[in-house]
Amino acid sequence: MASKRRPTMADVAALAGVSLSTVSLTYSGAGPLSAETRAKVERAAAELGYGGPAPHARALRSGRTGVVGVVIHERLQLSFRDPLMLRIMDGLVGDLGQMGLGVLLIPTPTGEPGEPNLLETAGMDAVVLLRVRDHDDEPALDTLRRRGLPTVVMEGEPPEGAGLVGIDDRAATAELIRHLRDLGHERIGTITLPAGLNGETRLLTLEEALAQTAWTPVHRRLEAFADEGIEPCVVVEARASIVAEGIAAAHLALAHPSRPTALVCQSDLLAGGAIVAARELEIPVPQRLSVTGFDGIELPWLAPHELTTQVQDAEAKGHALAAEVKSLLAGESPEPVVMPLELRLGSTTARAPR
Repeated sequence: MASKRRPTMADVAALAGVSLSTVSLTYSGAGPLSAETRAKVERAAAELGYGGPAPHARALRSGRTGVVGVVIHERLQLSFRDPLMLRIMDGLVGDLGQMGLGVLLIPTPTGEPGEPNLLETAGMDAVVLLRVRDHDDEPALDTLRRRGLPTVVMEGEPPEGAGLVGIDDRAATAELIRHLRDLGHERIGTITLPAGLNGETRLLTLEEALAQTAWTPVHRRLEAFADEGIEPCVVVEARASIVAEGIAAAHLALAHPSRPTALVCQSDLLAGGAIVAARELEIPVPQRLSVTGFDGIELPWLAPHELTTQVQDAEAKGHALAAEVKSLLAGESPEPVVMPLELRLGSTTARAPR
């Protein structure tokens, strides 16, 4: 039996007694139509079971795909275990949906020869880079420059004409370090975010941590130590911003000969892991070890502790990213956006032990 032919725009026009261009305008919303004419077309479409133009046909006519690529600079299973990233995505995807735009999640290219590169081939109207490595060594930026796609960068160095949503994490980290120094801490270590995709939780020298190609905020938060005239007594890079790697990183840091009395962790999840490690080692927090985080996510399982951290509004960050996309698609030049941070003093920091 032959399959039933899918109704076309021409069929709708014939049944409604209008021109083909009138049906097209009804679906595109690109021109003035009376409510009566629009209703006539919609009734004919409903009677025929016509669901509207095929997506690829709409894209050809408009030059738009209705898709925004979102590039994640780490494995998706790790990224989406991070409550901060989930809240950013909630604000971003919700606003893009209101704009009639869908989202395509794309793993960041590594630049390895022969690597499949969805960023190179996928049809998209714009791209949001949620994690950017060093500006001069970022394969995703190289690809987007070649394609000429409107681009928004989160917390990195954007190419010319791109949108930017960032935070002053260097100044915020310096504020955390000052807080610890005011409490008398001199042996302050740090647990950093991962520098790349395939790393491991490991001890580094400060020079090694700064020299490697890394996500830009890692550098800025390390440079805050120099701003405060202090060098971290121990540096541990975490494989991922998750609690388990915070535990592993803190065990390395607390076994270091420098015997840190405070740890500046580059995310709240890493800080939570550090507190768990201290409990395992029977090191009381904050009496013998002070711990700071970064982000301001809720960690109720840390009770009775409340983490000392820098708080950012992740959902508002997602809204700001979507607004930058909207501006670029409208042909405008968006202004860089710097989201506010607020120091929240909790119960995980105290005067240095004597």
